[in-house]
Parts: sequence; C-alpha cells; structure tokens
Amino acid sequence: MRYLIRSTTIVVFTIILISLFTSIALATEGHEAEAVHSGSALGEHLPIWSALPFVGILLSIALFPLFKPVFWHHHFGKVSAFWAVLFAVPFLIAFKADAFHEIMHIYLLDYIPFIILLWGLYTASGGILVRGTLAGTPAVNLIILIIGTILASWIGTTGASMLLIRPLIRANKSRKSKIHIIVFFIFLVSNIGGSLTPLGDPPLFLGFLHGVPFFWTLKLFPEMMIMSLTLLPIFFIIDTIMYRREGSPTSDTEAKIPLRIEGLHNLIFLAGIMGAVLLSGLWDAGEFNLLGIHIGVSAAMRDVLIVIMGLLSLKTTSEDLRRDNSFTWFPIQEVAYLFAGIFMTIIPALAMLKAGSQGSLAGLVNAVREPWHYFWVTGCLSSFLDNAPTYLTFFNMTLGRLGLTELEASQILRGLIESDAGRQFIITLKGISVGAVFFGAVTYIGNAPNFMVRSIAEENKIQMPSFLGYMLWSVGILFPLFLLITLIFF
Repeated sequence: MRYLIRSTTIVVFTIILISLFTSIALATEGHEAEAVHSGSALGEHLPIWSALPFVGILLSIALFPLFKPVFWHHHFGKVSAFWAVLFAVPFLIAFKADAFHEIMHIYLLDYIPFIILLWGLYTASGGILVRGTLAGTPAVNLIILIIGTILASWIGTTGASMLLIRPLIRANKSRKSKIHIIVFFIFLVSNIGGSLTPLGDPPLFLGFLHGVPFFWTLKLFPEMMIMSLTLLPIFFIIDTIMYRREGSPTSDTEAKIPLRIEGLHNLIFLAGIMGAVLLSGLWDAGEFNLLGIHIGVSAAMRDVLIVIMGLLSLKTTSEDLRRDNSFTWFPIQEVAYLFAGIFMTIIPALAMLKAGSQGSLAGLVNAVREPWHYFWVTGCLSSFLDNAPTYLTFFNMTLGRLGLTELEASQILRGLIESDAGRQFIITLKGISVGAVFFGAVTYIGNAPNFMVRSIAEENKIQMPSFLGYMLWSVGILFPLFLLITLIFF
C-alpha cells in the first residue's frame, strides 16, 4: 500500500509539473518573435515558476540520499536527466531557436569547460600519494587545513581539495569522529582559501577576464584572514574535544613509517593546468563559431591543454599508485551527471537575474543597493546557483548603476582614477567577490569541490551529513561570521 501511495504521488506530481511547463510553452510562445526582434533577454518573459525544475533537482539532491540512499546511488544520473528534460522540452517549444542558443551557450561556454577543468585537476592530483604514518591529531589536522587554505588561492580550490583530502582521510582512519574534519575542510580549503587570486575560484577569474587586475583580489586578504583565523581555532577546539573523548586514538599506532610523497611529477601537470587557465585570460586569439556560439580560441586551447595534462598524468602514473591512493572515477562522474542537470535547470534563474528590473526577480534586484546587500544577495544566490554568472550579473549591475565602463572600472581598481563612484565601486566589488566565494561553503553545490570532497569521504566509509544536515553545520558556524564580516567591512 505504501509503495502504491508513493508511486501515485510521484505520478501525480510529474503530471502537474508537465502541465505547468506545457503552459510555459503556450503562455510564452507569443513572446518569442518579440524577444528575437527586440533582442531583449529571455529572462523578461520567463515566469518565476519556470525555475521549478531547478528547485526539484535541489530537493532531489537533498532528500533522496536521506530517504532512498540505495536508489539514489544507482539512479542519480537518471534523476538529474529527468529534471533537465522536464525543463528543456517546454523551453525549446516556447522559445525555439532562442532556447537552443541559450542551452548551447551554457553547455559550451560554462558546463564543458567546468567539467574539463575539474577532470584535469582531479586526475593530476589523484596521482600524488603521501605514504607513511601521518597521525590525525588535532595539531596535524590543523596544519593540513592551514596548508590547504594557503594553496587554494594559487592552485585553485579544486586543486588544493583534491590534493589534500585523501592524505587527511588516511591520517584520520583510526578516528571515530571525522565529519567535522571534512566539514571544516570544505569551509576552508574548498572555498574560503580561494579568495586571493583569480586562480582560486571561478567568479574571481571571471572578474579578471572583465578587467579586474590579477593582484587586486589580494585586497580581500583582511576578510579572508578574519574568516580563516576564526574558523581554524574553532576547528582546533572541536577536534581536540573529539580527540580526547576518543581517548587519543592515534597516539599508540603501529610502527612509525617515514613520510614520503610519490607521483610528484604530477605537480608539473597541475602547474600546466593552472598555466593554461591563466593563459586563456591573458591571450586574446580571436573567436570561432560553433552552433551559433562564439567561443574564444584561447578558451578552446585552454581546454585542450587541460585534457593533455590529464592524459599525461594518467600515462605517466602507475595504476598501483592510484589504487593505493584510493583513486576512482566515481566522484567526478557524480559531479558530471548532477551538474549537467543543474546547469540545464539553472537557465531560467540566471536569465531572470540578468533581466534585472525587467524580469520576474525585479523585486530582489531592485532591493540590492548597499555593499552589504551585494555581499548577502550575491552570497546566498551563489550558495545554490553557479557563483560565476551570479558574480558577473551583480558586477555588471554595479557598473550600470554607477555609470562606469569596464575600462573605467579597471582604471579605478588600478588606482588611476579617484572619485566617489570609484570608491563606491571598490567596496561594492569587495562585497560581491567575498560573497560569491565565501557563501560557496554553505551548500554541497555551492562550489564543485564540495561535492567531490563529500563523495571521496563517503567512498572512504565516512558517513557525511545529508544536504540539509550539512547546511545545519554551515549556517550555524558560518552565518555568524558572515554577520561579523558585514559589520566590520560593509
């Protein structure tokens, strides 16, 4: 009977959603010619409930692992595809060529480069193995978090996370309480540590492409240090309490084995990947057209170079080393499948944001005025949406409101122009930047490394919190610190 009720509920729910999205096609079909003729954004015509599939995929990620873990483990790709198709079909019916262009745009310019970069970093870092006895004491764990936080701005949050998460897990294999260790790792290494350079996090790199000087983000050091210097002692206190409760489980281990690192040649490939990313931002080699999408030659070369670096890592690293490093393809596969659905269903939310006061989210957009507004709104949206386009949306909104061009903004950030508008732009851009980076730690989908770290932890038999369970950690610990950042800086 319960199975029948659940099945009936699912069928009814699906019929309702299909009916709703069929109505998108009927209600907005008349707008297509207008949108094409005037060049106005699709976001001006999409109703707010067109984001329902995005809500659906978020709820699936949150609830299925909690209530149907076996089903989710075997069918998460199908669930992701279901929500993607549920949005894409009526969207294409309603907007035809415009919809096709928007879908190709987000996959060719955002999703594919995103997955290629993650795959390259995951592959190269997975070939570096730390052997020997590394005891998971509070002091050792703290040192690993500090190192990861420093590295994140220079090899990216993904690179630092994939490089250090396995040694951290192995160091704590004899510990019973491990969840807090992984959670703070996600906070610091997978997110907050990437605040200082465009290499650290995608939104900052996007700002670099739009004229923000490479070293300007070092000005975010005070905000990053307050977060880090607050979180690290909190972690150390919690970890010390847990460690003592367990009776210092790592104090009496087997014979000490000297530490050594194997596969160090993969650092060359990691450097090659980051060099390719940086080159794509500095080298303008023109564009080419693919399916109506203008793709930069330098961006395409970046992706090719990243794939080459990954393949060289696979070729030059022994299978035994990767096996000893507990390397599998499942974490990157899970991210690829789920984010394929997320990137599809996120289209209406981003389009409505881009439409500004002309879209269904006009109330939210018009309410954002002060720097602290930008910090919180950019941050909260970045917790669930792709933080790179969210950053760019509010970056462009600020330029428009202050009457600045990208060139003028770049000159202001370089100290070549001083004005009231310039000073307002600087503090607002700080709010947008730290919001996009810091709030990525609030959910598992806030930043790609979060999901990968969680997946690797679960592969190693660490029972991580559910989507909502993780948010209890992040909201409870991070939001008070975000309030502190607001009071001090914005």
